[in-house]
Formats: sequence, structure tokens, C-alpha cells
Amino acid sequence: MTARHRARAGSAALCLLIATAMPPLAAAKTPPPPVSPRAASPATVQAQQALAATLPFADRQDIEFASRGFLGTLPDGRIRNAAGALVRDLNDSAIPAGEAPPEVNPSLWRNAQLVSKHGLFQVADGLWQVRGFDLANMTIIRGQSGYIIVDPLTMAETARAALDLVRATQGDRPVVAVIYTHSHVDHYGGARGVVDPADVAAGRVQVIAPKGFLEHAVSENVIAGNAMSRRAAYMFGYGLAVGATGTVSAGIGPAFTRGTAPGTISLVPPTREISRTGETVTVDGVTIEFQLTPDTEAPAEMNFYLPAWKALCLAENANGAMHNILTPRGALVRDAKGWADYLTQALRLYGDRAELVFTSHYWPRWGNAVLRDYIASHRDAYKYLHDQSVRLMNMGLNGTEIAETIRLPDSLARRWFNRGNYGTMSHNAKAVYQRYMGWYDGNPVNLEPLPPEEASRRYVAAMGGARAVLASARKAHAAGDDRWAAELLGRLVFAEPANRAARDLLADALEQLGYRAESGPWRNIYLSGAWELRQNRTVPTFQAGGDAARALPVASVLDLLAVRLNPERATDQTLSFNLVIPAAHERHLVRVANSVLVHESDADDPQADATMVLEGPMGRLAFLGLISGQTTAAQLMESGVLKIDGDPTVLARFATLFDKPPADFGLVMP
Repeated sequence: MTARHRARAGSAALCLLIATAMPPLAAAKTPPPPVSPRAASPATVQAQQALAATLPFADRQDIEFASRGFLGTLPDGRIRNAAGALVRDLNDSAIPAGEAPPEVNPSLWRNAQLVSKHGLFQVADGLWQVRGFDLANMTIIRGQSGYIIVDPLTMAETARAALDLVRATQGDRPVVAVIYTHSHVDHYGGARGVVDPADVAAGRVQVIAPKGFLEHAVSENVIAGNAMSRRAAYMFGYGLAVGATGTVSAGIGPAFTRGTAPGTISLVPPTREISRTGETVTVDGVTIEFQLTPDTEAPAEMNFYLPAWKALCLAENANGAMHNILTPRGALVRDAKGWADYLTQALRLYGDRAELVFTSHYWPRWGNAVLRDYIASHRDAYKYLHDQSVRLMNMGLNGTEIAETIRLPDSLARRWFNRGNYGTMSHNAKAVYQRYMGWYDGNPVNLEPLPPEEASRRYVAAMGGARAVLASARKAHAAGDDRWAAELLGRLVFAEPANRAARDLLADALEQLGYRAESGPWRNIYLSGAWELRQNRTVPTFQAGGDAARALPVASVLDLLAVRLNPERATDQTLSFNLVIPAAHERHLVRVANSVLVHESDADDPQADATMVLEGPMGRLAFLGLISGQTTAAQLMESGVLKIDGDPTVLARFATLFDKPPADFGLVMP
């Protein structure tokens, strides 16, 4: 295990790390003097001009649709938390009109201009969207007596500001229902900003979600959450300023200046789950027909149709740009074929009836012919991606070779909603290959490659040493061959992390690659790497807690502990205990042996070393507090919450076995 991968020993802390509230920057070495971003190189300028000449700027449909129905926005553009601290400054997200500066890909600049538009928009009479307040859209449906809220954003503060804007302009009605289209935090995290959980518990507000929503919302990113959050910091450019040499767009939503106060992430559990396509619900006089689309963009997701408006919501299954089949932050690979098939089903079910379509990101589209063309052409892009990646795979190409070969046909590539402003054909083609074939490309040379640091040292030596590598990289960078320069310099930085010249030049090469990137996430990733190389510290990550942590099933917590068990510390440990939480009707048997943690739900063992009973309505939360270090067994026993029958040392021994993984492990550097 290399130094950069050694986990830090610690208590079994619940570092769920699902992109939510932002903590301070990680502890860092003293940064070097600030380095101003470089200007676009001649090669970058030439690449931007060449791409611009191929883009369909004459197609202005999105420009009209993104502005249609605008009713107004926040007067000062600022959203604050309960303490008055700034959570969002929408003014900083604005992207100026006009042509792209040379430091921004012209396709991404256009995307940034459109997704940064913020405010309340009327989609139809009694149907609105608030866009640009957060990463996603919040949709509002007027019922007979109140509002139905669809996807209440990421944070309670932004959701509350959105609802306040609606009430100030459209009438002060109560919220009677919330609909979560899928299980990602930017579509449910602001729920407490629009509803009071007490009203939900009393039955005054319905919360509707697709089957499996709660399970996936609280557990999808738990096991790999630490690594995902570190990578998400690059993907969304958390350390970058908004501007022509920084982040300009998340691709799927606006970029935001970091350094503002963390918002409040919440989760109000559903009161009703939709379990089948065709299921119809009437809420406050509004008829809603649902289409389940599991394992597409999210593990639990659904579209729905509003007959009264002839309006189809496609959740995040359709967008204003290509989506990710495998997100750069990391996740399970999505099914491109299944995704396309559900769009085909939506077209068959609603294509003849719908007159407008809206989604969880981007802007609506109006007119039956327009929406049918949009769904079919967007579907065809995902189907082409899948089918041609598999065809080339079966012709013997590996993932990297497929990514260099595959291109959308011009009939699809010239549609703005298929451009790679978020996901890319390159990344997605590799994802399709990975889904079917895994990481190994079949070449025996690649079956057991050397780890990066060792391989890099040997490559640098074989190329004649650091000076020779640096000279070759300078030559490549000067010629605009920054992919090759980055390849060379990446080896040198891993071989000699303290080589300042190599790090600075690698930052320069990554910066130019970021400037050229059409994808918002790709740009953010390249520029975040450059930022870390120059600053000698890590970009901030987001850390979850609050409702999501409290809703985490005990079984998921035990799964998380299992992947944090340190085998060296557990080598001589054999222990077992029954965990009983009467108020939640839960029983779990936990065993540690052979440096493995195994747990079973609805099970116990009379021969276990101990039985731990957590009494009272807060017993489950007490367990979470216990393993996160927020409370101790002695405190819980003294308060009467915890009772231990058997060996009283089991819990103390158990708590010493786990790592707390670092949130700032190396990505661009070892």
C-alpha cells in the first residue's frame, strides 16, 4: 500500500460523504505564491475556432425555450440561511452574453449562458419551474387548493427561496404534495424548505416517490462515498472561481462560487411509492400518470404525465445535453440500452397525447412535433452509443480504442441536446465497454500492471531521467499536444512529487485541456487538477449528514463498517454480538472473524459474546451516534438507553477495528 493510500486509523465515524454541505478546506501545506491562470495557447485558440465553425449556432430553439415564460427572479439574487449567511449568490453564476472567450469551449459557453438563467418561469397556466437557483429545477403544479412541488432542489434554503418567489407572484397557497422523480440529492435535499415533516406525518402533505427511493437515496453512495466525494470535488469544480478561466457550468446546471455558507440538506421520507408503470394518482384534483424507469439515470426513477396540461415530465431521463452513463465522480455503470428503451416506451405511451415536455434540468419544450422529435433523437443518441460501442467491442477494440473511434452521426451530433456538455461520447463509450467487459482489456500485458508510482519511476528512468521527460513535455506543450504532455508529466509527477517544474508544467497542460473541453465536468476536472498542483492543497469536498444519515438503515451502516475494517487490527479478533433495537423492530447479528465483518438482519445467536439492546424511540439514532463517536457506551448505559448482556468489552474492542479514510487522498499527485 502506497503512502497516498494509507487509511487513517480512527473510530468508526460515519463519513457518508454524499455531495451535500461543504466543510472547510482540508488541512494543507503552506501554499506557494498564487499563480494566475494562463491565457489560451495558440493551439487552444485554433481548436476553439475549428469547433465553433462546426456548431449549429443557427439553431436557436433552445435560446428561445430557455427564456420563454420568464416571470422574474430574486431582486438581489442572494439566498441566505437562517443565520443570515450567504448560501447562494446567483449574481456570481451569471455568464455574460456574447461569443466565448478563447479560454472556454464555444459549445460549453453557450450551455453556460443558458443554464445560468435563473428565476421563475411559467411553463403553462398553473405549471411553473424555478431554474438556476440550484443544480436542478423545481417544478410547481397548481392544484385545487395548493401547490404540488416536484424535485425540491438540493438545499432547504434554495427550495424555500424558490417557493417564496412562487407565492409572492402566483398566490400564497399551501404545499399539498411533494414528488421526488428520483433518488439523487439535488432532487430531494431541499424538502424541508417546502414542507414541515409534522404536516407530512399528520397526513396533510403527501410525499410521492418511485419504488425503492428511500433505500437508494440514503444508501446509493454510502460504501464508496468517501472516494466519490473526493472525485465529485473535481467534477463540480468546488475549488474554482466562476469565470472564463475557472468553472463556467456544471453542464447540467449553473456553476456556483464556493466559499459560501453550507446549506441544509434534508430528506422527508415518502408516504407513497409508485410501484408500476401506468399507476395513476389524483392529488388535490390533479391526475398524474406514472412511468417507472428504474436503473436509468438513477436506481429509482420515474417519469409522469399530466393529462390536464398534456404535459410529460421525463425527470432526468432526457436533458439538454448528453448525460453520463458512468459519472466521473464514480458510480455503478448505467444501462445505456435500458435508458434508450424507456425513452421509447415514453414516446409510445405519451407521444400522441403530450403537447409539452419538461425535465428535472434544463428547460421545457413545446409542441407535439417538437417533443416527439426531441425524445426520438435523444433516445437514438443513447442507442447509437450503446450499439456501436458493443459492435466495436466485438470487433476487438478495447474501451480506450472505442472512445477514440466512436462519433455520433451528424444527424444526431448537430442536435444541441446531444452535445457533450455534461456526459461525453468518450467517457460513455468506455462505460459501455466496462459494463460488459470490466476493466481488463484482454491484453496479457495489462493483466497485472505495476502500480502508478512504481511504474512512473521506471518510465522516467527508461526515458532518460526527469530532465529528458521535462524537455519532451515542454516541446509537446509548446506544440499544443497537451494530451501527450500531460501523459509524460503525469508520470514524472508520480515519480518525483516534489518536482516543482514538472508540477507547474502539468498544471499548464491540464489547464489548456480544460479550456478546450466541451463538457462542464471535464473542464472542472482538468482545472481542479491544475489548481491542486499549483496550490499544493486539495479542493474542498462536501460531507453529508442530517436527515440522510438519520435515515440510513442499520444494515447499510454495518455494510459501511465492513468495508472500513482494518484487517491488520482485526487479525487476532474474534467477536460477535446481537444488536436489538425494539422500537424499530430490528435485530442484527454481527460477527468479526478472519478479518471479515459479517452481519445478518432478523437474526441472533444465543452464543454471541454479548447482546446489546438500544431502548426507546431514539434507539436507532443512538446506535448511529455510538459508532460515529458522538456518544459513548458509558453515556448511553448511564441514561438507560443501552443495555449490554454479556461481555461488556465487546463494543470497545469492536470500535478499534475500523479506519477513517482520508478525504484528501491524491488524484493528480501521489
